Amino acid sequence: MENNIVEKIRRFVEEESKKPTAKYGYEPYEFHLIPVRTYAVNLAKRLGADIEIVELTAWLHDIGSIIYGREYHHITGAEIAEKKLKELGYPESKIEKIKQSILSHRGSNDINSKSLEAQIISDADVISNFDNLPGIFKAAFVYEKLTQGEAKESVREKLKRKWNKLYFKEPKELIKLKYEAAMLLLN
Repeated sequence: MENNIVEKIRRFVEEESKKPTAKYGYEPYEFHLIPVRTYAVNLAKRLGADIEIVELTAWLHDIGSIIYGREYHHITGAEIAEKKLKELGYPESKIEKIKQSILSHRGSNDINSKSLEAQIISDADVISNFDNLPGIFKAAFVYEKLTQGEAKESVREKLKRKWNKLYFKEPKELIKLKYEAAMLLLN
């Protein structure tokens, strides 16, 4: 397993998450990245996508946030991913697919996901957010320093944006009740 690129990247992301300098601590690794990876790989299998690209991107999609913080994390994440994957001798053509997927995963930007793999990462990221509402509120209160009212509005708008960005029918069906319940509670 030592030569497995996916395992090396997973360990890299986990180690960055454990560092005292990690912007949000270890919790996002456990409560966001692991679920994103699981959802993404399952979607990739069902939709016939490149599983290795999807799995690597799932681990790396928020690396910019872990190391530098949320602002522009899709850009810093693509840069970090490129550097790390090149260090490991990963093919340039595949690195470009991963970078594009990282750049387009963020719900608040207007970069459309071009590849099937990028769309899968975007949807897996959304699904994971609906599984981790406490984490979204923690970010709003602790890291963004929002008031209760501001946090409620911020989370509601974030979830709406994410819901509207879903590409595939299956994820939408999977989280439909969670979306409706969140909107009921946050309105």
